[in-house]
Amino acid sequence: MSKAKVRIQAAATVCGLVCLCLVLVWIFRGETPPVDTHSKELTFNLDQFIDPETCGGCHDEIMAQWQDSMHHLSHQDPVYTRVAKFYLEGLTEAGHIEEAESCVKCHTPVGYVSGFPQKVSDEFADVQEIPAQGIQCDYCHVAVDVNKMYNNGLVLSPGQGEDDPGIKHGPFDDTEPEFHDAAYSKLHTDSKICGTCHNVKHVAFGTDLETTYTEWEKGPYNSPDPEKHISCQGCHMYQRPGVPATASTPRPENPGSATPDAKQRSHIFTHYFVGANSGLPQMFSDQEKSDMAVARLKHAAQLYLEVEKDNAVRVVVANTGAGHSLPTGLTDMRQVWIEVTLADSDGSIVYQTGVPDENNELPEDTVIFNTIFGDGNGNPVANIAKAKEILSDTRIPVGESVSHLFGLDPVPQSGYTLTARLLYRSMPQKILNQLPGDPLGPLPVVEMAAVSKIF
Repeated sequence: MSKAKVRIQAAATVCGLVCLCLVLVWIFRGETPPVDTHSKELTFNLDQFIDPETCGGCHDEIMAQWQDSMHHLSHQDPVYTRVAKFYLEGLTEAGHIEEAESCVKCHTPVGYVSGFPQKVSDEFADVQEIPAQGIQCDYCHVAVDVNKMYNNGLVLSPGQGEDDPGIKHGPFDDTEPEFHDAAYSKLHTDSKICGTCHNVKHVAFGTDLETTYTEWEKGPYNSPDPEKHISCQGCHMYQRPGVPATASTPRPENPGSATPDAKQRSHIFTHYFVGANSGLPQMFSDQEKSDMAVARLKHAAQLYLEVEKDNAVRVVVANTGAGHSLPTGLTDMRQVWIEVTLADSDGSIVYQTGVPDENNELPEDTVIFNTIFGDGNGNPVANIAKAKEILSDTRIPVGESVSHLFGLDPVPQSGYTLTARLLYRSMPQKILNQLPGDPLGPLPVVEMAAVSKIF
């Protein structure tokens, strides 16, 4: 054996002994050895994935539901693409840049795992047809496991393209499709498959940036009692036109079949995936999905007025319909706020708060439910790439309520009308107003709930 090989073997032995010692130290301390999740991030060839149009050849109704959904448009969303690229500009700190570049993991997942785009600064116009379709059939239905509950920790097992499509995983154990093999997957009925993207940690600092899955996991709907347990799918994949399917409304099953010739079933999971965004479907001329998002928002919360004094009113907001906090997602951006107006007997407004100005921006004193991130030194940051800490979180947890006292000036007189509204917007207009190029917005403002009192 050569001296070089001897040295290599000796080095390998030393490395192995060091690793073994470290593991023994961790075990002795009662700690869990760290897991290198990066080693589990497999990469694939783009031609292993099937075009959604091909899936739609059999699953035509499901395909129609998915088109123009938030999943379908996750890569094409102009609000996301323009804000993400805008926030990347001017960053110099490595950790800031790493986070700002990472959005494509969840927004363009097929592209990310197949090599392009790898980062936000890549030219989105060069993304090929299949990855540009966002979160799609042959991404979710080739998922076989989860290796981390954040930043898209799905483990995939795709086939080899249309000639050898492989196994597609779903909620049924008795399907016999002709085009591809099929297998039952408990994961596809579990909230974990949603949580891998709907929990987001800062890639450099570990800050919890989005916690939708964790909010559900710690809430009452993650009940060990099967009769009380409601998964993410139990609301978001029961919704269809006319059926908001929130925790405060009925959630009837959706009878039908997965393909025109398939077995009739008591429930086929819907694939509209509208969330709370009524603006994006409108941009793509899909009014049905826009209306569905509004319906969901209108069944998420309740509002109450309590007049405490002649010149003070308490507004109570209850999270009665969401399986997570209000708002959820990227909650430094999402805006849920209280608007209060007082009109005299002639209908003229004599007092107001929470009313957008001429630029569609909210006044500084608006009562808003959101998360404010900081730079690590107690200073708030507008760009989430700089988020090293959470300075405040005023959102409304699952099933809970909050109240705010408003002082009224002038004091209401007989015939005056006091109105409180809970409003939602998916992005502050203040941010959109800073974007270079063509104006973007204003985004829709949705009335989630309203209550009035006549004095």
